[in-house]
Amino acid sequence: MRSEESETQQKYLKKALSDFTFDVASGGAIRHLADRGYTVQEISKMLDFPTPFERIQRTVWEHFLTQGILRLEEPGKETEQEKYEYVTDYDAFGRKSFRRVFLGPRVLEPVIWREISTDIEKKDRFSDYLKEKCEENGRDFSYVSCDFGLQSRREPEEFIRRIQQLPLPLQEYILGLPWERRLVYHQLDHRMREIVSNLFAGGEYPGMCYFLKTGEKLRLE
Repeated sequence: MRSEESETQQKYLKKALSDFTFDVASGGAIRHLADRGYTVQEISKMLDFPTPFERIQRTVWEHFLTQGILRLEEPGKETEQEKYEYVTDYDAFGRKSFRRVFLGPRVLEPVIWREISTDIEKKDRFSDYLKEKCEENGRDFSYVSCDFGLQSRREPEEFIRRIQQLPLPLQEYILGLPWERRLVYHQLDHRMREIVSNLFAGGEYPGMCYFLKTGEKLRLE
């Protein structure tokens, strides 16, 4: 019995050490590069230490969840999330490291939604419309639903056909994230607005946009 407990403790300590070593060697750099807008594919080529692609994906995904860039629950529900940022430190020899700084809780109040619609079909006009709504609400309060994790498993060939309509950097961004098999909600930052606008123009983006400050929900069909 003690032998089994000892073996379990050794496995736990080994994993903890492995996670700590990874975070020191690559974790901070991955989060920093993701914040600068690099895709998972680009990050994998830029790291000083060899890191499995799947681990980079998971680190970026968890970082985006922590930062509120991704949400697993529909926007508008009362939630509290911890908010962090990563700062760069240099030691006496000029070696760079990244340190996580706690910024405090990020509270989102429940929203009473008002559904809106738009008959804009042209990509450029729709892109401008999304930009205006995001500027009115702020990036942190503008989201869109994403079914990539669902479709990639249910209809993999259709998913690839759909994604291939996008410019290569946008394809890389979507394919680099380990989308869960559920609806996920992504902030409408510049890149995601471009993805939505391109797919919507081709009739390939059914979903919802959420603008929390104005309490508006836009259905895309």
